[in-house]
Amino acid sequence: MPGGGQEPGSYYVGVDVGTGSVRAALVDQRGVLLAFADQPINQWEPQFNHHEQSSEDIWAACGVVTKKVVQGIDVNRIRGLGFDATCSLVVLDKQFRPLPVNHEGDSHRNIIMWLDHRAVSQVHRINETKHGVLQYVGGVMSVEMQAPKLLWLKENLRETCWDKAGHFFDLPDFLSWKATGVTARSLCSLVCKWTYSAEKGWDDSFWKLIGLEDFVADNYSKIGNQVLPPGASLGNGLTPEAARDLGLPAGIAVAASLIDAHAGGLGVIGADVRGHGLACEGQPVTSRLAVICGTSSCHMGISKDPIFVPGVWGPYFSAMVPGFWLNEGGQSVTGKLIDHVVRGHAAFPELQAKATARCQSVYAYLNSHLDLIKKARPVGFLTVDLHVWPDFHGNRSPLADLTLKGMVTGLKLSQDLDDLAILYLATVQAIAFGTRLIIEALEAAGHSLSTLFLCGGLSKNPLFVQMHADITGMPVVLSQEVESVLVGAAILGACASGDFASVQMTLQPSSQDPPPLPDHTALLNRTRPPSPGGNV
Repeated sequence: MPGGGQEPGSYYVGVDVGTGSVRAALVDQRGVLLAFADQPINQWEPQFNHHEQSSEDIWAACGVVTKKVVQGIDVNRIRGLGFDATCSLVVLDKQFRPLPVNHEGDSHRNIIMWLDHRAVSQVHRINETKHGVLQYVGGVMSVEMQAPKLLWLKENLRETCWDKAGHFFDLPDFLSWKATGVTARSLCSLVCKWTYSAEKGWDDSFWKLIGLEDFVADNYSKIGNQVLPPGASLGNGLTPEAARDLGLPAGIAVAASLIDAHAGGLGVIGADVRGHGLACEGQPVTSRLAVICGTSSCHMGISKDPIFVPGVWGPYFSAMVPGFWLNEGGQSVTGKLIDHVVRGHAAFPELQAKATARCQSVYAYLNSHLDLIKKARPVGFLTVDLHVWPDFHGNRSPLADLTLKGMVTGLKLSQDLDDLAILYLATVQAIAFGTRLIIEALEAAGHSLSTLFLCGGLSKNPLFVQMHADITGMPVVLSQEVESVLVGAAILGACASGDFASVQMTLQPSSQDPPPLPDHTALLNRTRPPSPGGNV
């Protein structure tokens, strides 16, 4: 619902930094994407489980995509800019220059990526403390959070990195600093990945106990002692230097940021579902589970009161939707797992050639191939003798065990295209069963969920969506605007501009005004419960 101050024809720019690319969108007041651009970004893996990126590369890619989406428009109608990004760790020195996060001393590679698992020893020691802050991350901290990564840097790169460091940013906060010169951190980042409490602030005893008392001594200046809610306006807006880099007007409002999955959750969880006969139309927003599925899958459920769910992150207060507690389940590298399984199969070259000949993606070809070989039975029954345990990168939720590994049972000696298609199906089903386990854990702890709202790259795959509907037995809602993460980022810019009074106002369409979010359509309404094997 508009806050009353926006001018006719106002635009907002959302920028999303994912694992493999930077994307931008120009969005109007109704949440409709008018222009879209993306740009790949570099990754390095100097050794197994070490994953690094460059903040300079990423910022340059931001400029490429923002300049593309504003081509041909009156840039003076752009009112706000919002960023979201993966929860990767950016390290800068006291002069804001990149520092190396690697043994090679390459300062260009100054980001430890979210999926990096180098800090296994450190996270085990942190969890052995059983400190009280751990109850807000499901009881067990993940190796993908920032405290273990910081401890790894102190213990392994003391001279080349740790002693020289002046600023440790979550990537979303690095982007908002780069745009405005303001070092304030987003409440979303600090609460979800750094053990900050929206109510109590930092806990000195935790940092002292794990050996990072350095932060306490300097009043947390290196990791954030000014914290703002997502969507809050930063400083004087876009600096002249950043405006030149991005091709946007200097001074436009720039918002405190969100983690990418949380931007996706914000973009879909308030969806307007009126007129589609869905049960959730008459239910509170707390009955919805947003599932953001890309390189990984994140499961966002909100509640009015804190709910503690073993093995599931949170409860986090106001980390996604202000005034609501958030629980975040997740499955590490789901999209990456599907790619790994498909590309590693002996029949992949044949698949690639046939898909190219049809001008299809390999996944569109696999989906049609499964329809060809299913015969008279539902496609799910093709995997009756083949099963995948999908935790190739450990289990994030609800088991919270990074030592778990993947498994495939039911393999045969044949390696033809049929075998590849069925292994792909079994992998997708395994991921959907992981979602079902997370839902069961959330509901056992007190959540009441009725509908899944999917977004992200994997939500564009009809098989992935259908298996989630079949295996959870829940209706699945997809947005007409498929780029929901970018809508979430643009919502932040709209809030920072003052055109909308709050994040909540953008999530509550009224009967008098067009909804500020796009119309959403129920594409699947799966009411029949899954069979015991889930293969319906």
